[in-house]
Amino acid sequence: MMLKTEDAFTGRMFDAINGMLLDMLAAIARKDYDDPRRRQAQGIATAKAEGRVRGRPEATIIAMLRKGQSWNTILRATNCL
Repeated sequence: MMLKTEDAFTGRMFDAINGMLLDMLAAIARKDYDDPRRRQAQGIATAKAEGRVRGRPEATIIAMLRKGQSWNTILRATNCL
């Protein structure tokens, strides 16, 4: 909604308020974007500390590659599908 401003002061005030509102909305959007990622990282760290998440078995994969096994065999053996 565009208002006709009578003086320069009112126009500057509207510009300042619009800028403030945009900054506030940007900060809220960033928080909404970051919160799930932070909680996910905390959950993964907790699960790793409790031994529930081990990650990909990289050492096993490297050893199997050195033995000359195929990728399909490695994927089936390590359940990394």
